[in-house]
This record gives sequence, structure tokens and C-alpha cells, in this order.
Amino acid sequence: MDRRSLISAAAALYAGRKLRGVLPRPTPSPAQLRWQRDERALFVHFTINTFTGREWGDGTESPQLFNPTALDPRQWTRSARSAGFRSVILTAKHHDGFCLWPSQLTSHSVASSPWKNGRGDVVRELADACRADGLGLGLYLSPWDRHEQSYGDSPHYNDFYIAQLSELLTRYGKVTEVWFDGANGEGPNGRRQVYDWPRIHRTVRALQPEAVIFSDAGPDIRWIGNEKGIAGEPNWASVDPETVPVPGLSGDRVVRQLQHGDADGSVWRPGEADVSIRPGWFWHPEEDEKVKPASELLDLYYHSVGRNAGLLLNVPPTTSGRFHQNDVRQLEAFGRLVRDEFARDEAHDAKVRRTSGFVELELGRAVPVRVIDLREDIQFGQHIARHRVELRVNGRWQVAVRGSTIGNRWLHRIAPTKADAVRVVVEESHDTPRVERVGVFGE
Repeated sequence: MDRRSLISAAAALYAGRKLRGVLPRPTPSPAQLRWQRDERALFVHFTINTFTGREWGDGTESPQLFNPTALDPRQWTRSARSAGFRSVILTAKHHDGFCLWPSQLTSHSVASSPWKNGRGDVVRELADACRADGLGLGLYLSPWDRHEQSYGDSPHYNDFYIAQLSELLTRYGKVTEVWFDGANGEGPNGRRQVYDWPRIHRTVRALQPEAVIFSDAGPDIRWIGNEKGIAGEPNWASVDPETVPVPGLSGDRVVRQLQHGDADGSVWRPGEADVSIRPGWFWHPEEDEKVKPASELLDLYYHSVGRNAGLLLNVPPTTSGRFHQNDVRQLEAFGRLVRDEFARDEAHDAKVRRTSGFVELELGRAVPVRVIDLREDIQFGQHIARHRVELRVNGRWQVAVRGSTIGNRWLHRIAPTKADAVRVVVEESHDTPRVERVGVFGE
């Protein structure tokens, strides 16, 4: 069913009881809305660890180890685009402190490596590749730096970190996502750092005002609470900011909000579900035969994008600076599976009947229904708390599936069932529900 028809029915699509909601409910900023519509981003873990075989470096590694033999970010971006990803996020600096750009603030960078005689810049090459392939550029700058001597001397390191962040956000054009985590171990002097998160956020806002900021605590995008690529059910884009005020917190209450959001939350902070295509985040040759198959990636798509979250899939380059052929093969196969899965919408030409409690789609003929694709018009907020989908089979209505939230997108997979009509019923909503789309997909 098309967007215009459903939005025009928004006022009528109000079923069941209206839940509490006296205060205005949060809505996404334009940048958050764009991010949610993009659905998929590729993570690229690449640094000195790629050459040492470690997941976490300790900051003592020699820059002489970094020497990719055939660095090719265009291969990364072409692979990403072919699989339907809209942006690429690079580990510009991981916990070891090695910088993939020639930072003027440290010698622990590509400028001290033999790669391109110290004149290389991985961030620059990726930025150029993203522009060439029409993808967004995302950057991760680890707050934990196991190499930098000022780490743990909080005022001095915060100045250092802001200066590095400013380099990244002023040299490479538009950045669409700035990715932070709460990593906060000991530095080379044995001390821990107190990060100045308000200052960090202000710096991003000033230098890249259209970028979304990710961390456990947002402020724009939140971590989904695991590294399995699986969002919770229900999954609200709204959260209570006091539950996770800063990155790096733990506990059941924190994890519950990261996984599920908060139906009564006062700010809009949708979840991003990160997962690696391999067991580890960096490339290890012993994992070349352990790449997740495309079928498993499709399951992750249903459990992330299909549960009102963004999917952030990590694909790590080898020491050559290229993705391994096994990763590329499964990535491209995944893209084909998603395209095939949603190639034909049986509801595209459906006749629509509306009442105060549901939207009913007359498909015109019996078709094998296997996937129901539901979307709220989230520019007005996320309101639907409970819904059900019914199918008309041989003239009789039956409940095919029940669900909780919808949000940007909720995908229901059901056993193939031949039906000639579909009905979506909103059973509970915090405010006027606006179903933007109902897609019906078969075999």
C-alpha cells in the first residue's frame, strides 16, 4: 500500500485505548530521521591490530608494522553499496592510539609508518571513496588511548582528544556519523581518564552540525546493548536520558533501556545494532573460514532493521588493505537476498478500506504471504505500542501475528499463508498512530 493512502488515513487509524501521554512525545531531528531511513552502515575495523593479530593493542606497537600492500577503500565502498549499505564508519583511532591519518598531535600514526613513505592517509582515501560511491562517511575516535602519555591527566588529555577530534572533523568534508564508545581503561601511566562528554558533543555539533552522534548515551543514536546485531522487542526510539547519562555504564536497568528504549522517554534516541561478519572485529587469517553466511546476515537484518534499529555490520580488511574474498562474497550475497526478499510487494496495487480501528488491504487474489512490512511515519514520533496482523484465508479472518512496537520499520516473518486480504489493527497507542506503509511479500 502506498505512503500517501496510508498517511491520509492516519486520523482514522486509531484503535484500542490511548495510553498516557500528556507531555508532547519526542520526534526525530532531520539528521536522526535520515539516519533511520538509511537502515544499514558498514563498520571497518582496521589499524595496527590488523598487523599484530590482536583485538586490542596496548599502545606500544611500532608504527613500522603498519604497511598495507594494496590499500583499496574503493573496494570497501563498492562492496558496501552493492549490499545496500548507505555509509561506512572507520576506526580512525582504536584503543592502541595509532592514528590512520597524519595527526599533528602525535607521532603514533601513519606518518611514522613505511606505508607510502609516511605520506599516506587512510581517512582521506576513505573519504574520497565514499564521495565517489555516494556513501556517508562515519568516523570512530576511541576515547581510550593506551599510547598517549597525557591519558589520565584529565584536563590535558581532554584538550588533546578535542584537538584530534577537530582534525578529523575539519579535514575530510562532510561526516554523517561520529561514533564513540565508553572504553575507559588505564593509560600508560596507570591512571584512568574522566572524559568531558559535553565538550566532546559540543565540538561535533560545531564542526559537523548535520552528523549524528552515537554512544551508549547518544545523544543522537544509542547502542543496542549487545554486539550480536539483535534489537529488543519492543524497541522504542524514545529513552529516558537519566537512565544512561554517560557512556560505559552497566547494570540491568541500563541494558534494558539500551535494548528496548523507554515508551515514556523524553528524548529521541534510536538504537544501532553492531555486529561483526567474523568472530573478531579485526582481521585474523584463522577466521577466514568463519565468515557469517549471507543467510545468517539476513536473519540479523530481520532482528535489527526489522526491529526498529539500524544495522552496523563490521567487515575488517586484511593486511593488504582489502576485504577478503570470503567476506566480499557473503556481503554481496546478503545484498541480493535482501533485494530478492522485498522485490515484489503484493500490496502495491491493493484496494484500501479504513475504519476507526484498522487498515484493510484487498490484494485482488490469493497470494502466499510470508513477510509483513510495517512502518510508522516517525517524523511525528513513535506511538504504536501493540498491534496485530490478520489474514483472510478462504473467506475467514485469522490472526497471523501479534506485535508490540513498529517505529521506523517492523518486519514480521510468518509461515507462508495464502491470503487475499490483510488487516493491520492497532491495539494500543500513546497518541494518534500513523502507519506509513504496509508491505506484503510472498515467495
